[in-house]
Amino acid sequence: MSQRPANHNHPQPVSEESRVDSSVEWIDAIVRRSLRDGINLRQQLLENEKQSAAIAAVAGKLLAVLGAGGTLFLCGNGGSAADCQHLAAELTGRFSKHPRRGLPAVALTTDSSALTAIANDFGYEQIFSRQIEALGRAGDVLLCISTSGKSPNVLRAAEQARAQGLLVMALSGPNPSELSALSDLSILVPGQTPDRIQELHISVGHILCEVIDQAFGRAFVAGLPRVVI
Repeated sequence: MSQRPANHNHPQPVSEESRVDSSVEWIDAIVRRSLRDGINLRQQLLENEKQSAAIAAVAGKLLAVLGAGGTLFLCGNGGSAADCQHLAAELTGRFSKHPRRGLPAVALTTDSSALTAIANDFGYEQIFSRQIEALGRAGDVLLCISTSGKSPNVLRAAEQARAQGLLVMALSGPNPSELSALSDLSILVPGQTPDRIQELHISVGHILCEVIDQAFGRAFVAGLPRVVI
């Protein structure tokens, strides 16, 4: 069988590996810079007494709301939406192996039918506020997560929550914003880029979960009908 001659009119495909610079030096530089940035920002947050106190205050209010039978709602966009469902899952499921009852936490970011129906019928800015209108009750709490503090759908949710008597809390970036002005309590974390801000958001979220886990775990072990703050 004769061999088909090579077609010199069409260049041979080049593998992705040969096109991408995978040398170790620049990758290692990114790894080290990212880790240093994370350490420095956490140190800044640790040394900021106002924001450390804000984290403790938010934790205390969450304990009070959940202990009284209220529900925690969470909203945010993109990576913040992922943080919402992450934290809700820690509370409805478990954060650690301490025994405790499941706690009512609802991420308003996860129901694709509700989100698309509301966006289609009322507009994207209403995707969270409409759910708060339907589900929220006075005495519940809404935690708004936004790196910028400017997301219109998050702001509308905060406004709706306030109108219905919910406690509004914000987890956002370093600068005071319309969201922090709408909130009863706000935590402002340092960082100049969304990725670094989001890293601190989930760190703060885990702190809140640990506090809640410990308090409800102690109540569960003690056989108390409600958490004692």
